[in-house]
Amino acid sequence: MIRQIVVHPGGAHKDDFLACALLIAEHGVPVFRREPSGDDLADAAIAVVDVGLEWDESRMNFDHHQFPRDAEPLCALSLVLKHLGLYDETRKFCDWLEVAEYIDTRGPNDTAKWLGVERDAMSKLNSPVDITLLRRFAASNEHQPGQPIYEVMKMVGEDLISFVRGMKARLSYIAEHSEIWDLEGGKKALFLPRTDPLPDETSMGMGRYVEEIGLEEEVVALVYPDRRGEGYGLSRFNDDKRMEFTRVGEEADVHFAHNKGFIAKTSTSDQDRLKVLLDQSWIG
Repeated sequence: MIRQIVVHPGGAHKDDFLACALLIAEHGVPVFRREPSGDDLADAAIAVVDVGLEWDESRMNFDHHQFPRDAEPLCALSLVLKHLGLYDETRKFCDWLEVAEYIDTRGPNDTAKWLGVERDAMSKLNSPVDITLLRRFAASNEHQPGQPIYEVMKMVGEDLISFVRGMKARLSYIAEHSEIWDLEGGKKALFLPRTDPLPDETSMGMGRYVEEIGLEEEVVALVYPDRRGEGYGLSRFNDDKRMEFTRVGEEADVHFAHNKGFIAKTSTSDQDRLKVLLDQSWIG
């Protein structure tokens, strides 16, 4: 059990902010922004993050700056996730993690090249939320439980851990209950039947599951229970515009079809009828 977190002073980045947020969520201890001493690095009750030139989980030291320039792009966040046993799942479920690793270890220019975008696209992705939280985190040398930034960091860490662990369980649930439907024209849909109790977000994880079973080139639609009624939601997989749900908007058992065509809601629970609605929505 740790009693405090030490992270470097000066400017803050998503890397150290999120690494600390995870440790706050797990341990609920204060954060001190300062250079670590030799005693800090030797004390397993002090987590040293993104500073100290040492990665040693047995002593709770999580720095990456000592790695060679051509090393795998792991940042302090990566190392903390590995310590928590969540790294592989987070890389699988959170597309932003690999980008965060690249930015922190390679810089924005190399990251833009890797992503195949112009350099100025990187700054266009900045948000006032990011800017304010990082600036306020960097502005204080100490963050204690009960303080606003600390409590926000705790929520971020808790939500990330909950999401990653929940997605693992969610994919197991989908694997157990779902079916792949073969439809006309060689296309496929992933169908998730109604269970009792229903998950809070009935469609969550379905897209990830399609990718996990390697059918992302064949599946064009997702069908899942509608929490607001007895019927089902129909939606595009990966926004495949060959599925156009406005085509079924006038059907008696379809009570909603978005005018952008990407989703519809139907009162029917008959599987044959659901397949008919999918076929009618296909424009090829």
